[in-house]
Amino acid sequence: MGCCSGRCTLIFLCALQLLSALERQIFDFLGFQWAPILGNFLHIIVVILGLFGTIQFRPRYMVVYTIWTALWVTWNIFIICFYLEVGGLSKDTDLMTFNISVHRSWWREHGPGCIRRVLPPSTHGLLDDYMYVSVTGCIVDFQYLEVIHSAIQILLSICL
Repeated sequence: MGCCSGRCTLIFLCALQLLSALERQIFDFLGFQWAPILGNFLHIIVVILGLFGTIQFRPRYMVVYTIWTALWVTWNIFIICFYLEVGGLSKDTDLMTFNISVHRSWWREHGPGCIRRVLPPSTHGLLDDYMYVSVTGCIVDFQYLEVIHSAIQILLSICL
């Protein structure tokens, strides 16, 4: 196997996809976004399967990886459309949490440069119950950070 063979390139791209998916998984867990967590989990498993198939030269695993890559690109296009509110989609719905909770993207309140003003808990609420009044000063809005994450995933998938 040569240093710049197709297999080495595929292994390198799969490793980048794996690192990118793990990073994305962490931030989706922080935001309790269950749909992306499930998608990222499946993606991580299939990328590991693709790495194994590439290293051990298992064509069936590579076929599964290739089919999944097409589905992964489609999912990421949906995420981009969701956060850019294309075609009647709204980023303010609970679609990404399966309507289980009201959590949103972690980047909404913790993006680069964001400043949060917090309203103290009400007398009827619990001690840890905070309601964020506003988030200002963000260098990049959260929806664009989510779009960038999805675009990186698409680019890594298309480079194969």
